[in-house]
Amino acid sequence: MTMMKLAKRIAWVAAAACAFTGAAHAQQQGVNKGELVLGSIQDLSGPIAGFGKQVRNGLMLRVDEANEQGGINGRKIKLNVEDSAYDPRKAVLAAQKLVNSDKIFAMVGHIGTAQNLAAIPVQNEKNVINFMPVTAAREMYEPFHKLKFAGFATYFDQMRITMPRIVKEKNAKKVCTIYQDDEFGLEVVRGAEAGLKAMNMELAERTSYKRGATDFSSQVARMKAANCDFVVLGTIIRETIGTIGESRKTGFSPTFFASSAGYTDLIHKLGGPAMNGLYAAMTMQHPYADEASPNISFWAKKYRTKFNEDATVFSAYGYVIMDNFLRAAQKGGTNLTTDSFIKAMDTMSYPADIFGGVPMTFTPTKRLGSNLSRISQIQDGRWKVITDYIKE
Repeated sequence: MTMMKLAKRIAWVAAAACAFTGAAHAQQQGVNKGELVLGSIQDLSGPIAGFGKQVRNGLMLRVDEANEQGGINGRKIKLNVEDSAYDPRKAVLAAQKLVNSDKIFAMVGHIGTAQNLAAIPVQNEKNVINFMPVTAAREMYEPFHKLKFAGFATYFDQMRITMPRIVKEKNAKKVCTIYQDDEFGLEVVRGAEAGLKAMNMELAERTSYKRGATDFSSQVARMKAANCDFVVLGTIIRETIGTIGESRKTGFSPTFFASSAGYTDLIHKLGGPAMNGLYAAMTMQHPYADEASPNISFWAKKYRTKFNEDATVFSAYGYVIMDNFLRAAQKGGTNLTTDSFIKAMDTMSYPADIFGGVPMTFTPTKRLGSNLSRISQIQDGRWKVITDYIKE
């Protein structure tokens, strides 16, 4: 081979290598020259649409802030949101659209336990990250999978660690539970059982309801007949209100204790004075506009200006989740890939947020940011934090 031919061959190989490298980079789903495409699935029309719309708004507020500042590493953020109506089957369809048609880089803040469990296989098939879903189920980080990142204390740990504090304080003798008959409700029950076991106690009565139920009279009657003096609520919005409201009407007045799924201003806004006294585990503080914290107050007013409604704790979840994602994406570098994002998360530490959340840390083997939670109670129609974060 002549020197000229050799030089041409080397030049051709180099050009092919560059073309291959460029093509490989271009193949990273959701990462374009000037845009980073993300997806989220919310309940916008089903039984927890109140939560879903708030999470969506929180996500969008942080995206808009980032884009106003030029985006992340030169890319503007595009957030596509689909409605699951809190139905796992619709969540699958939504995930298929976002992953296969919209070609998202990551799923951020997807709401619902059963909905995430249904959608994650669709995402895994296309190497799409599931980032800090709005559910506190252990399955969001267990078993270990490189694409799963969970942020906040699980329902299991919330009940296991915080609930015994109030059981002891109230000197409860018969702890019972009403729960949604799915993985969400079962996780609350499992946590309650674990917490009681450490106290040499067990659930005296349990009763469940199907997702979407509106009548809880039979369940309340059953707990009343069992003389329950403490009721663990594996419930969300209307089920919490319905159970407590029915109990008040029948003269049944146990101590009620909910997970973070019941920690929302919608409980006292929709349920009224009957909701006073309800306890709930929580991982982030509700952002009342007149909150003493100037940071929370400023943020709540900004939120209201943009969406013409008051912010809620689920708005705060959405905002913080997106902020956490964008920090990791920034750290993932200009040539962002799924692998570079995961590498960034492997050493990620998040500071405490303005809503009272605890710092979070991640490692190559740790996919849950924090397992700490604290307790609030509805007093005079408003959530009041009554404990610090409770450690084991």
